[in-house]
Amino acid sequence: MAIEKKPTVLIVGAGLGGLMLGALLERIDVPYIIFERTSAIKSLGSAISIGSPVLALFQQLGIYEDLVSVGLRYTGIAAHKENLDPYPLQDFTPLDELTGYSQYIVSRPVLYDLLLKQIPSHKVLLKKRILNISEEADKVTIQAADNTVYEGDLLVGADGAYSAVRQRLYEKLKAKGLLPEVDDEELPFNCTCLVGQTEPLDIEEFPILKNSFSQFLTVRGIDIPYTWVVFTTAQHRICWMIIHHLTKTTSKAAMEQRFRNNDNSEWGSHSAKQMCDETRELRTPIRDGDRFLNLGDLYDRTPQDLISKVMLEEKVFETWYHGRTVLIGDACHKINPAGGQGAVAAMHDALALTNLLYALPSSTSADIEQILSEYQEERRPRALATFKSSRMLSQVLRKDFIGMIARFISVNMPAWLWRIFLAKAFANRPQAGFLEKVEAKGSSPANPSPSMDKARAVFDERKQAPAVLV
Repeated sequence: MAIEKKPTVLIVGAGLGGLMLGALLERIDVPYIIFERTSAIKSLGSAISIGSPVLALFQQLGIYEDLVSVGLRYTGIAAHKENLDPYPLQDFTPLDELTGYSQYIVSRPVLYDLLLKQIPSHKVLLKKRILNISEEADKVTIQAADNTVYEGDLLVGADGAYSAVRQRLYEKLKAKGLLPEVDDEELPFNCTCLVGQTEPLDIEEFPILKNSFSQFLTVRGIDIPYTWVVFTTAQHRICWMIIHHLTKTTSKAAMEQRFRNNDNSEWGSHSAKQMCDETRELRTPIRDGDRFLNLGDLYDRTPQDLISKVMLEEKVFETWYHGRTVLIGDACHKINPAGGQGAVAAMHDALALTNLLYALPSSTSADIEQILSEYQEERRPRALATFKSSRMLSQVLRKDFIGMIARFISVNMPAWLWRIFLAKAFANRPQAGFLEKVEAKGSSPANPSPSMDKARAVFDERKQAPAVLV
């Protein structure tokens, strides 16, 4: 079974989800272009946890060893009180036996570069801010701000929480009375976040970097509205993240309204500097002789262009596709980073979509809508489960009675229950059905993946088909 004409895919957004989609489409020889609105490929952020949910896929892509070489294995999360007294360690070593893989801390820009290397440079177009989207029966057309026009069979919005593709799609659905009311609401958030990573540091000045495992250290503020996290990386950098817990849930529009009459944007460089100034004296668990380093020590060693202030929105949209347009990653589900699963969920979206495209019988609108329906049916419940799981993990950071209970439970959870939690939280371990299968590892079974099975059936059928003599 082979599709006569492979669909052309237009991908808006060169984040981790968009790059993973491009890397996968490259393997099945489906034509695609990635459109990025910025003038340079540059990823900001801190560090990301990568483990069993994607490592089998990385093996299939031939980049597992590369990931291991740029990552640093970690075995647990060491949480602390404000006075730096430790909580019991959250032990992640059971995952080695449960899933067959270790966990790694990878600098987000380093992971970004690893995926970018999988894509030919001519397939990523910069300075392409998408303004208009139109769709006919047999094609979708996009127009960029520079008046260039592109046509394809499928448009993928991988352009983040404030996706332009989603906005244009929802405008059309709303005009037709087809948009659920909940999808028309603003993205809510009750936290803002400052992230960055230091320049490479001298390991003699920072002996913590000599450790062969990543040091994953958190401090949970109780009397102050902050939580802060530091990670060590294989590149001798310290990545850091400071979460500011707001007093109530708000939205980007509400925040912008508050600052509309001010000269400084809430999300500009001035605001990031202001948050740095406000948190400089907060101590980290990293020792420097007889004292603990404070966040200011890390800020002073961080290039200014690697510091950014972001919102931690939380929402899973109901509408993920319509016609020949589909959303992946933060464009359709924005997940609290407490569970460290947002980027992985975006890569899982890309994988499910590619598995279904591989098995696509034709590029007709009916067949494309069918696979998009299957994509949403498979991925939305799992994104919703990840959303709820991440929210549950974030409860330990709350400043109220619920937060106190959550901290008590996390500290006193018996090992057997923690093991069950880990097995469930790391059960999504899909693979590419169109690449040679990596044998399952670990004692805990992975969740089924209908898109993977569908692609695998087509893959096996094509392998068994007799060669055609020319």
